[in-house]
Amino acid sequence: MRFSGQTDFDHRRQDKIGILVTNLGTPAAPTASALRPYLKQFLWDRRVVEIPRPVWWFILNAIILNVRPAKSAKLYESIWTERGSPLLFHTEDQAEGIRRQLVQGDPAAVQRVIVSHAMRYGQPSIESQLTQLQEAGANRILVLPLYPQYSGATGGSTFDAMAKLFTDTRWVPDIRFISSYHDDAGYIDACAERIREHWATHTRADKLIFSYHGVPRRYLDAGDPYYCQCHKTTRLIAEKLELGENDYMSTFQSRFGRAEWLQPYTDETLKSLPAQGAKSVQVFCPGFAADCLETLEEIAEENKEYFIEAGGETYQYISALNSRPAHIDALTNIVRRNIADWLQGDIDDSEKRYQLAHTRGQYQPKI
Repeated sequence: MRFSGQTDFDHRRQDKIGILVTNLGTPAAPTASALRPYLKQFLWDRRVVEIPRPVWWFILNAIILNVRPAKSAKLYESIWTERGSPLLFHTEDQAEGIRRQLVQGDPAAVQRVIVSHAMRYGQPSIESQLTQLQEAGANRILVLPLYPQYSGATGGSTFDAMAKLFTDTRWVPDIRFISSYHDDAGYIDACAERIREHWATHTRADKLIFSYHGVPRRYLDAGDPYYCQCHKTTRLIAEKLELGENDYMSTFQSRFGRAEWLQPYTDETLKSLPAQGAKSVQVFCPGFAADCLETLEEIAEENKEYFIEAGGETYQYISALNSRPAHIDALTNIVRRNIADWLQGDIDDSEKRYQLAHTRGQYQPKI
C-alpha cells in the first residue's frame, strides 16, 4: 500500500502552522444540476442519516434525489447574491478576518501561519484544503468547525472527513480539533452584542426566540450533547441580556422525516405564540455562525409567514454573527488560545532535517 505524500518533498521547507475553518457546505450554483451531487454527498453521510444503508440508498436515489434538487434550487436562488452562496462568502470572510488578527503586529506569524477555509459538503473540500496546508509546510494544524454546539451530525462528521484523509497520509501532522465553543465567553458576548444592536434600532419584542437546527431526538437519548449545549448557550446569552424567564425560549428548526426531533419545534411554536398573547417576536439563531439557507429563507421568510398567518403582528429575524468584529475577535481568541504554545515554540527545524536527509547515504545501520 502506498501512502499519500509529496514525491518532490523538500526537507528544507519552513515548518508552518495551519488553521482550517470549516462549515457545512453549499452547492456550487442555485440549480438542480448543482444541488443533486451536493445533496447526495450530504444525505449519504452516515452521521447525518443513521438509517440502514440499503433502505436509505433506495429512498435517497429513487425518491429524494429525483424530487428535492429542483425544489431546493428555487430556495437557494432566492438567497443567492453577486458573491454567490452567503454561507461560502461569509466563511471566506471569517477565515480572512481570523488570519488578519493572528498576524497583526507579528511579522513572524505572517510567515508561519496559514489560515484556510473548507466545506464539509461541496467545495472547497476539507480533504483538499488539508492537503494544501500540508503541501504549504503546515505540520501542525488546528481545525475549527464553525458549529458552536457539538453534534455528531456536524462536528463529528467534520472529524470523520479529517480522519479519513490522514488514515492514508504518510506524514500525519500534529492535529488539534475544536469540538465546540458553545459557552465561550467571547462568543456569548458577540451574540449578546448582536441582539442589543438590533434592539437599539427596532426595540424589543414580546418574545425572543433562540432557534437552533434540529436533530432526531434519539441522538440525545444516545448521548449526543447538542441539546444540552444549545440550552446552555441560550441561558448564558439570556443572562448577559438580563432577560426574565418568560422573555425568551429555545426552539429547534429544520426537522426532516417522520421521526421525533428535538422539541419544541420552531415552526409550531411560532404558530402558537399569537394565541398566547405574543404579538411580536424576534428570532436569533446562535447555532449558525453564518447566514445561509436555513436562516435567510426558512427563518426569515417561511417562519415569518407562519407567525403572521397565526395572528402575529411583528416578526423580525436577527441576522447571524457573520464577519462582525466581535465575532471575529471571539473566533480569533479561540484559535489563539489553542495554538499559543505553537506560536511561542521554535518549530522550524527544516535545515536540520535537510542536512540529515542528505547524509542518509552515509548512514550504516549496526548489525
